[in-house]
Amino acid sequence: MMELRVYAWIVVGTRARMIALSSGVQGYAVAPISGKDGPGARRARKLLTAPQDKPAGARNWVRVIGGRWRSRRIRFESVPGLRPTPDRVRETLFNWLQAEVPGSRCLDLYAGSGALGIEALSRGAHEAVFVEADRRAAAGLEATLREFGATGASVVCADAFAFLHGPRPARPFDLVFLDPPYAQGRLRELCTLLGMRGWLAPQARIYLECAAAGAAPALPEGWIEWRRTRAGEALALLARRATPATAVAPAPEPAPEPASPP
Repeated sequence: MMELRVYAWIVVGTRARMIALSSGVQGYAVAPISGKDGPGARRARKLLTAPQDKPAGARNWVRVIGGRWRSRRIRFESVPGLRPTPDRVRETLFNWLQAEVPGSRCLDLYAGSGALGIEALSRGAHEAVFVEADRRAAAGLEATLREFGATGASVVCADAFAFLHGPRPARPFDLVFLDPPYAQGRLRELCTLLGMRGWLAPQARIYLECAAAGAAPALPEGWIEWRRTRAGEALALLARRATPATAVAPAPEPAPEPASPP
């Protein structure tokens, strides 16, 4: 099989350098070019100021990490803002949740590629609802679920806030994945809606992902951070409610005291 190598020029100060793009998504082999502001540097500057296409070798897929679909590819559309959760973070997350996933009911808001919900189904979740606002991404996710032969999965093409303000679920969710575009934020609002509108089971776990460069999201009152990890640009939290919201049955009325004999 022929191996394809792709090279590009970059400028560091007054020096031009050639980089060999690796076959993966991380790492570059950097080779310095001797000389100062020569033809190579001028050519590199011209390339860097020209409109850039998608980098050669960039992939539009991630792999399922564990379970019955382990190593299968999840393909996704090139949609602005679509950024699947990094492999390392997904592996850590599902190590945390290994006891909670089997038989669970999952809600994957801002589903994108569907990597989180599909990982849950692969590991034994009973049901997963995927909510994605972009039509192309939602159609691609439906195609992936058909390809995998997934059962208990449904895709809703809707805005996440509109979905949470809609009809309440017949049954609450055990696991919720919140991975909105980093620039959007609003994680606290989403958590508040989940709790107030009956979307969460009493022992639900809620995954939140945001940019590692910023502050961790503030949680609603009565919620606690259970786990945290960081990888690359992602900061990931697993939260739960400190006091599960359980229905309280009314106290029985006291029995009437027996009448005293006359």
